[in-house]
Amino acid sequence: MFEVWIIWGLAAASLASGLVAGVFLSFSDFVIRSLVAAEPAAGTRAMQHINREVYRTVFLTLLLGLVPVSVLILVYGVTMQGGAVAALLIGAAGLYLLGGFGVTALGNVPMNRRLDAMALGGSEARAYWPAYASRWTRWNHIRALAAFGASLGYLVAALLLQGGG
Repeated sequence: MFEVWIIWGLAAASLASGLVAGVFLSFSDFVIRSLVAAEPAAGTRAMQHINREVYRTVFLTLLLGLVPVSVLILVYGVTMQGGAVAALLIGAAGLYLLGGFGVTALGNVPMNRRLDAMALGGSEARAYWPAYASRWTRWNHIRALAAFGASLGYLVAALLLQGGG
């Protein structure tokens, strides 16, 4: 019975991580590019608003909720003492914790806070905007790939467990 809960938990973690990856992908694919194409003042104002609104979203719940879930998955993978499923669990959890959450906490969030501290659409924000958009997007590519990799790892591990692997 416990293994059934693990399988469903991994499926849920895969879905949640995939949703997080999708949000990251949208920013890498078209959101930031569209904001850069707008007037610098409009782009900075829009991003400042996005950075303030994100705190009241399902996305943030998923992003942060996956941290303790990934820690539990990592610990479970370590206790399995080897095998393909253990490697997938450790790898996927590590990808999410380091690449998904770690890059967010140490890369994107400090940049967001710096932008947010500037006057809404002000000259300082407009001057910072080109470097911000470029660097922020590079970090975002990493977290999108990491969250997608974690999603895939959790899914494959669940399928292997389901098949008795």
